[in-house]
Amino acid sequence: MPHTIQGFSRLTKDEKIAWLTSNFLSSNANATQILKQYWNDDQKLQQLHDEFIENTISNYYLPLGIAPNFIINNKSFAIPMAIEESSVVAAASKAAKFWMSRGGFKTQILGTEKIGQVHFTFSGDSKKISAFFEEQKAQIIEDLKPHTESMERRGGGLKSLKLVNKTNALEHYYQLHATFETLDAMGANFINTCLEQIAESWQRLYNEKASFKSADQELVVIMSILSNYVPGCVVRAEVSCPVSELSEADGIDPQLFANKFVQAVRIAEVEPYRAVTHNKGIMNGIDAVVLATGNDFRAIEAAAHAYAAKDGSYSSLTHATIEDGIFKFWIEIPLALGTVGGLTKLHPLVKLNLEMLGNPSAPQLMEIIAVAGLAQNFGAVKSLTTTGIQKGHMKMHLMNMLNQFEASEEEKNQAIQHFKTNKVTYSAVENLITNLRKSAQNA
Repeated sequence: MPHTIQGFSRLTKDEKIAWLTSNFLSSNANATQILKQYWNDDQKLQQLHDEFIENTISNYYLPLGIAPNFIINNKSFAIPMAIEESSVVAAASKAAKFWMSRGGFKTQILGTEKIGQVHFTFSGDSKKISAFFEEQKAQIIEDLKPHTESMERRGGGLKSLKLVNKTNALEHYYQLHATFETLDAMGANFINTCLEQIAESWQRLYNEKASFKSADQELVVIMSILSNYVPGCVVRAEVSCPVSELSEADGIDPQLFANKFVQAVRIAEVEPYRAVTHNKGIMNGIDAVVLATGNDFRAIEAAAHAYAAKDGSYSSLTHATIEDGIFKFWIEIPLALGTVGGLTKLHPLVKLNLEMLGNPSAPQLMEIIAVAGLAQNFGAVKSLTTTGIQKGHMKMHLMNMLNQFEASEEEKNQAIQHFKTNKVTYSAVENLITNLRKSAQNA
């Protein structure tokens, strides 16, 4: 019989765990203990976490690290990063320190508008529906006022609304394309509320006032939803210095280093197989700060990768040049972020992390997070074009491997000393631990 259940959401947390362990984890005697050991002793704090999502059974922890020494627009930052991958925080910190004495990172907000769409079908004359929209546009916007007044008082709200004919792509398909300014809020709920009101007004006005309406000219609203693709909500971050100042790049000749670095970025610009991994490295830095500040890393990822393909082929999000002896490295990336609402006002660590960053506005957080991505990418490309990516990464991964072998503190200390001068690989770590334990048994 399949293990199904009715009313699972109405069970207590203990009852949920009991059902789960008896049906799907029956072979693991420690399952209940493992789940409960991550409960917070502070019941009020645990309840807060339980209510973030549905059917909660435990908490899932990620390490929270700090990347210090960032200079952004001449201001110092220590950037919080929540991530499970070894070497990410170290690489960002090393890049920050490298650029600290070379002018730091400079940023510029290129736009903050976000997008939503009402998708509908219309089977009649496109010219008639377009003219009708222009006639009714003012009324649609007037109907929206109760939802936008508060945002408008702060300088945000609906910025534009237009009808887009997409029948060349899909038969009878049109959309009402709206742009919004949501200030320090990510704005998903605000935008979706506005779009549903726009859709309701549009359908009602068509039904009541379209004189050309007939059985063969039906208008049907399909759905109303924001877009996570935000090419009008973009930030630029960059670093630059004379090529001669790159002399500390792992001992390599600065001109050779600059040339190889630029060529590596150009490869990512033209080769999608490389670009995907290149951009994944950028997102290592970006996602870690997005998570630490209570924002939606899935939306950020989707927007970034769509932007990377905006010119018709998937390409690098970063770019590099050497002009008149100046090395320049930069990123332009869409980042729809919020510093009010959602977890930013609920999760104690998120609130603390935002305070650590100086309680930034949404645009300021865009700048910080773009810098984290650029720093991460600089560290990765620098390693790839000099020592190779594995030398540093595997040393950072050493502790994870030692923990997999349940190494004692003494074994860890001996392994750390051994691998200061030896190459770290999984088999090398396994052999070392095996030999250490044999030696201990024979002693």
